[in-house]
Amino acid sequence: MVKNGKIIHGLPAQSYTDQHFWEIECNTVLADGWLFVGFVHEFLNSGDVIPISIAGKPILLIKNNKNEITAFHNVCSHRCLKLVNEKKNVGKIIQCPYHSWTYDLDGKLKASPHFGGTNQHTPKGFNKLNHGLKTIRIHIWHDWIFVNLNGKAKKFEEYAKPLIKKFKDINLKKIKKEATLDFGKIQSNWKFLIENFIEPYHVQFVHKTTTKQPLKDHYTIVDGICLGSGVDVQKEDKDSDTLSVSSRYLSLFPNFIIGTYFPNQIGVYLNVPISPGLTTQKRIIYTTEGKAMSEQEVNLQKKIWWSVHKEDHEICERLQEGRSSPASKQGGLLSPHWETSVKAFQKLIISATTKGKKNVQRSR
Repeated sequence: MVKNGKIIHGLPAQSYTDQHFWEIECNTVLADGWLFVGFVHEFLNSGDVIPISIAGKPILLIKNNKNEITAFHNVCSHRCLKLVNEKKNVGKIIQCPYHSWTYDLDGKLKASPHFGGTNQHTPKGFNKLNHGLKTIRIHIWHDWIFVNLNGKAKKFEEYAKPLIKKFKDINLKKIKKEATLDFGKIQSNWKFLIENFIEPYHVQFVHKTTTKQPLKDHYTIVDGICLGSGVDVQKEDKDSDTLSVSSRYLSLFPNFIIGTYFPNQIGVYLNVPISPGLTTQKRIIYTTEGKAMSEQEVNLQKKIWWSVHKEDHEICERLQEGRSSPASKQGGLLSPHWETSVKAFQKLIISATTKGKKNVQRSR
């Protein structure tokens, strides 16, 4: 980007490849705000649990007996073993496989067998109430689950206000899940997937065979921590096997992304940062206003979006590979017109991680 006669570069290569930067990012960018971690519709019954690893931390999402979804650190209070390894229903209890410490669905410690000696389950001075699972702050927004790892974020409604206000014309209480696209592992830093989603510059080049959304019809969106782009297509074609509809591509910092598509369709993406060069991604397709899709329509949408995302994934993986070159040390350039949302996203990254570095230095 040109600013005051100077070219503005993007984030340096190490922001996407360096292990030390990743660790700072996990404890700032991915801990300070509301991190998107899952979908409510995946929890059908009490006792359903989903373990996730996000921001370098094992987390456990649980549906309790009150049909509430809660979040805990996925770690036993005894020897800090990772408690649950796979998505399943645990019934009424969670039991550690190491020494059988047992917790209820609200994370309360119910049993610590022989902890004080043979048949001495509760040693003198040991209070089970003080040794349950460690809770994580959680918020449910419609079908979407968010956690705040350090507990310091604003209330979700205030934090997400720039995004929420953009849905005044859509009743999100009436959304209906139609399909899931699980892309699994992508060999890319999570930030590339966000940046690619919120900028329109690449669309007519990367998606020239899968979309009909001319670059000239696009615009960028920068509103605090809500960043993205949009396109107003003069002639909608919802039945085409290419994407040719008016759309908005929005994000909530750091990792929540949601697209709205004419008519009555929403796509939400779960991007889970695993390591500097690895992210998992899942997309859920919803309809709005109670609209239902036929099987043929669902299959058409799945086909379109699978193709579009695979094009994006190849690009993001090649962006990751390009950051191994010394030529990318300064981070490349940003368009002064088409990549304003990317610039704003990267400024948020810089602000959070710079604060994190200062905190590390002060603690030494």
